[in-house]
Amino acid sequence: MIRTTQRRTLTLEAPEAPGRPAHVSAASGLVAVGSWLYVVADDALHLAVFPREGTAPGRSLRLFPGELPLEPVARKAAKPDLEALCLLAPFAGCPHGALLALPSGSTAARQQGAVIPLAADGAVTGTARALDFTGLYAQLSRELGPLNIEGAAVAGGRLRLLQRGNGEQGTDALVDLDQERLVRALESGGAMGPELVRTVRRWELGRAGGVRLSFTDASALPDGRIVFTAAAEDTRDAYADGPVTGSAVGLLASDGSPLFLDAVDAKVKLEGVSARLEGGRVHLLLVADADDPSVPAPLLEATVEGLPG
Repeated sequence: MIRTTQRRTLTLEAPEAPGRPAHVSAASGLVAVGSWLYVVADDALHLAVFPREGTAPGRSLRLFPGELPLEPVARKAAKPDLEALCLLAPFAGCPHGALLALPSGSTAARQQGAVIPLAADGAVTGTARALDFTGLYAQLSRELGPLNIEGAAVAGGRLRLLQRGNGEQGTDALVDLDQERLVRALESGGAMGPELVRTVRRWELGRAGGVRLSFTDASALPDGRIVFTAAAEDTRDAYADGPVTGSAVGLLASDGSPLFLDAVDAKVKLEGVSARLEGGRVHLLLVADADDPSVPAPLLEATVEGLPG
């Protein structure tokens, strides 16, 4: 079992909108760059930015215009459901790289993502640009059925997406997108279309507490391997929440084959991971979603040794 330590909770200097709490609750994607930690939440229109060290409160950066309803049911129906965040290498218009925020695609309203330019020190610079994933997600829906894209990481010339298969009939899958075509679409301002898809492979991750484990996030290592998180949530589909019976951390080889999977000790729904390789050890930062807006999301850390590959 992987031992975790809580480093902090994701408190904010101010609420992202009037009537909201001054913290991130539904943390769903995590990237560490330079001196900063970036977190997307699946119930927000903003990106949250935290200092990488210490426990000082973070701040919110707007990704999309407008406001979401405060009432939970209406908010759930209207939210963009950003579930994955990954780091992109430099390309035209973003000479120091960018963050890519991806929606789940689990409803017709959850098809819009964003690209956020970065400065040389890893800080956000400029404004976010919205991205249309409708065409790409329509193709993936034809291949996989109900979508719930929860993880993304760039490795080996591919943008690798992790599909979370909620419920007993759900499909977990590894989707590889063509990175060159993705970059061309980003540079031209075009939509994310079906031509980006290279391969789609289905996986079964096993169970925790009698409930299927499903992918929830991804983070690439320098050698092309990908660390992923998974959670066992007892829910019928990608829309409804349910009790969580356990979470795990795993590893995929550069060709996508599974190498490692182990449970974590924290009784949380892990939703985001940022992995760093140092001296043969993999250092992990992890965020979780309590499915309760009154509960601040935790930032956890862990170290894993002796991973294969």
